[in-house]
Amino acid sequence: MAGQHSENLFRRLKGELVNIKTVSGGVYKGRVVDVTNDYVCLNETIDMEGSQVFLFFSAIESMVTGGDS
Repeated sequence: MAGQHSENLFRRLKGELVNIKTVSGGVYKGRVVDVTNDYVCLNETIDMEGSQVFLFFSAIESMVTGGDS
């Protein structure tokens, strides 16, 4: 995904639940909580605590929006 286009896309999805696959094969699911020109921050709620994950746009391969995607 290209930088500026990715940033604009994630800004529109702020607060939404997304699934993101990285080029290394990792899959992350969470709500978009922060977006900068370099990365997107997800709040993962896999366990009760939840954790923040920061993903650089250059590492993102694909993304799916929605609940149980």
